[in-house]
Amino acid sequence: MSAIKVNNLSKHFAFPKRGKPGKMGPNGPKQTKDVIRAVDDISFEVKRGEIFGFLGPNGAGKTTTIRMMTGVLKPTKGNVSIFEHDVWKNQTLVKEITGNVPEEANVYFDMSGLQNLMFIGEIYGVPKKIRQERAENLLTKFELYEKRNLKALKYSKGMKQRLLLCMALMSNPEILFLDEPTTGLDVQSSRIIKQLIREYNEKGVTIFLTTHDMEVANELCHRIAIINHGKIISLDTPQNLKVLTQEYKAIDFYLANGVDKRNIEDLNTIREVQEVREGFHVIVEDIHESICEIVDFIKKNQLVIKQLNTHEPKLEDAFLKIIERGGRD
Repeated sequence: MSAIKVNNLSKHFAFPKRGKPGKMGPNGPKQTKDVIRAVDDISFEVKRGEIFGFLGPNGAGKTTTIRMMTGVLKPTKGNVSIFEHDVWKNQTLVKEITGNVPEEANVYFDMSGLQNLMFIGEIYGVPKKIRQERAENLLTKFELYEKRNLKALKYSKGMKQRLLLCMALMSNPEILFLDEPTTGLDVQSSRIIKQLIREYNEKGVTIFLTTHDMEVANELCHRIAIINHGKIISLDTPQNLKVLTQEYKAIDFYLANGVDKRNIEDLNTIREVQEVREGFHVIVEDIHESICEIVDFIKKNQLVIKQLNTHEPKLEDAFLKIIERGGRD
């Protein structure tokens, strides 16, 4: 069973056009409107137990989509189902089995960290004894227990983000929606959140994640959808997305003794050579063939290799190419 199904989902916003009014109607001039298609007829599924990344540039439709998926914003067309329950027909049930961490913090600043969690637990109907135990366990796990009685107003940004995650987990959800969970955080907070996302996913929690941080997406996500101008233009695993846009590969190797750059350029599998420190950065088409040829060359010329590294394409490079090409790959 899929955890989430999104079918032909659209959200259009209409604004009055500037300039001259439209044609005359029975009640006077008709007001013409500009229509912005924030999300334009998208469909995809999220598998149970996966971390699903949803990437796109600013204004691409990510936040609008996640708001429709969580029942905050009603779609113009289409529907979303969570474990086969329509989000808009079963809002209470859907809210019970999902946790949501929006991009804009909704922590109650006049309450302490512990009070925030107890309040959220009460809203979800968690019995007092269970919510007390669950709140203390979450605060401990997210390294906030020592600050549990401090007002959230005095929390750092990283602490507030961790508290938001705790709040989303108070209902013990089966699906967690995370909108930019690591944006603007210090290294320590970002690392804690990434580790905890992995831990909860390993326990079976399905996670839907939007992020601008390509390293976070690359590290965590099983599959990634890329949205631009309201349309999904690519959907695959991070590795396949990188391979899809890969135009070349690179190898760095460092030698204990010198060799003329022209000798490296003469190798059959090398496309381009750059000298770096005591070695070379070479552009190749086939990693295996090129490494074999480089090693044979080193043996033949009785050279000593100190280090050899291969470079895979980065998800960031793939993302930019997919956006630039409009998903044509």
